[in-house]
Amino acid sequence: MKFLDTAEGRRIAYNQTEGQGPTILFCSGLKSDMEGTKAVHLEAWAQEQGYPFVRFDYSGHGVSSGAFTKGAIGDWHEDTLAIVDQVINGPIIVVGSSMGGWQALLLAKARPERIAGMVTIAAAPDFTEDGYWASFTDVQKAALEAEGHVAIPSDYDEDYIITKRLIEEGRSRLVLRDPLSLPFPVRFLQGTEDTAVSTATAVRLLDHAEGDDLRLTLVKGADHRFSDPECLALIAKSVKIVLARQK
Repeated sequence: MKFLDTAEGRRIAYNQTEGQGPTILFCSGLKSDMEGTKAVHLEAWAQEQGYPFVRFDYSGHGVSSGAFTKGAIGDWHEDTLAIVDQVINGPIIVVGSSMGGWQALLLAKARPERIAGMVTIAAAPDFTEDGYWASFTDVQKAALEAEGHVAIPSDYDEDYIITKRLIEEGRSRLVLRDPLSLPFPVRFLQGTEDTAVSTATAVRLLDHAEGDDLRLTLVKGADHRFSDPECLALIAKSVKIVLARQK
């Protein structure tokens, strides 16, 4: 494990393995970290195939500096850019899980010349607005304004604390309201039993994005974790397909 000190004053933990060809960059989901099943499995696959690989923790996640409740989409985008600009050389295949899918799309907008391909797993673009804010009751919205945060039940561990800043800052990072060009091979993966990101969201992303090589694969019965052996194999297969379709 290594650490990168960013211009914003954050300390980002990352793991990097060497290889030949485009670097596979894994972007984790909200409140997840680089020790997650998908990140570790894909790293092992990349090593077997001889590709360079990077996984990292956003600020407020894992062993990186900061508190989760202080962070927002833009902060984690800055963390991703720091890794891309200061750690990785050459082209990138970005793999984003859930919120990491949103980060992958933001990366494609910010550094289009660096992205050679993309794989997303239950991508959750614009979820702060279309998921949280759109589903909040008037009581929750009032609490967010008065107290600065609300607690949302999680299927994984303790409740998520959703801050007013996360919602408001997220509005400056939305990707489904403006043109979204993805001029490289893209594979979107989505489970039909995902209760965090709907199939409708996956279809909306596919319809909205512009590109000549975009595919959406729905896995019947798979949930948001997308981490059983078959799903893990599909992630690796999708990365392999994207790598093989390099121009």
